Amino acid sequence: MGSSSARRLTAVAAVVALGAAVAGILLLRSAGDEPAGPRTGGGTVHTVAVTRTDLAATTTLPGALGYGVERPVAGGGGRVTWLPKSGAVVSRGRQLFRVDDRPVVLFYGGTPLFRRLDTPGIVGRDVKVVADNLRALGYDIGPQPAVGATVTRPAGGGHSSPPAAGATTVQPDATGSEPGNASPPPQTTPVKVRKGDAVLTTSLIGAIRRWQGKAGLPPSGVLDAGDVVVLPHKVRVGAVTAHLGDEAAAPVVSVTPTTKVVTVQAQPLEAESIRSAGKATVTLPDGATTRGTVTSVGRIAETPQGGAGPNDQPELTATVRIDDPAKVRRLDAAPVQVEFTGEVRRGVLAVPVGALLALSEGGYGLQTDGGDLVAVTTGLFVKGMVEIRGTGIAEGTRVVTTS
Repeated sequence: MGSSSARRLTAVAAVVALGAAVAGILLLRSAGDEPAGPRTGGGTVHTVAVTRTDLAATTTLPGALGYGVERPVAGGGGRVTWLPKSGAVVSRGRQLFRVDDRPVVLFYGGTPLFRRLDTPGIVGRDVKVVADNLRALGYDIGPQPAVGATVTRPAGGGHSSPPAAGATTVQPDATGSEPGNASPPPQTTPVKVRKGDAVLTTSLIGAIRRWQGKAGLPPSGVLDAGDVVVLPHKVRVGAVTAHLGDEAAAPVVSVTPTTKVVTVQAQPLEAESIRSAGKATVTLPDGATTRGTVTSVGRIAETPQGGAGPNDQPELTATVRIDDPAKVRRLDAAPVQVEFTGEVRRGVLAVPVGALLALSEGGYGLQTDGGDLVAVTTGLFVKGMVEIRGTGIAEGTRVVTTS
């Protein structure tokens, strides 16, 4: 072997020995014999102070500004003879459309008229809707039997004749028959007035008759189910779906609430951060923002309309009311972005996520600017920041972070 070859082998051996020595020193330091110096990552070291702040988890979803979900309204039997204009607002006691040239009037309530109200003594929630609306329109409906009172009604007929102020009755003769009528009186059965019920008294029938005369209906004192549309509040006509002469049994108009809202479709996991009565920030098409309040969060997940593909996931519908309607007065409909605030942590210690170090034994740690490695417990992660807790970590402590 030549001398030059021997020198090369000697040099290689020296390098290997030096590498082993350096590796031993690094192992000792990593074991804690000496403090590890700040990580450099081959570049400039960046540090940041631990801050005490509020963190809030947010979810941003696309939404649609408008008047909410449209509700179709039909008019029963007959033919449509008058229709409102799209955008018209209809309030209590006003006609929504006309069928057979008779007005179909809006009443407020939660129970639709489902039968003919034609005989004193009918008891029910539909009667209460009529009583409440006529009273609100300024008509004297007279006294009502108290909750728990018992009235009588013809057996099997749904009608009865409770005592009422101003009522005229015909007394049967000694044989049990009315004068001039040999037929016995109809059998009756008692009905107890429950909470939420009203009774069709003769006084209430009189109020119906007076209202009908002013509303353009025949003043008969009788109400048919098709004479009145019952909705929770005043409405805006969103669309006119019928034509003059169409059968009114099909939807005639679609109505919406009168207040502009934002409707958001959210998958169930996304909806977890949407809380009823919670606050939201709405970004309008021009970039302006306005605050809103969540008024409802649906409980039934439905596949989006027109979607039936493998990627179409069931969604919940959330509704957001605009807190300052003046901010959207120039818009009837528009696409928007809605940021919902979910879980909130107040007054917690936080650092950028880039300051976290994954520990070999599990969990996370922070490296102080002095080189110490401190284990920490993480909490909420929000927009590049993370909540942390750890012994030796306080507000103002400077820790190493990525740039």
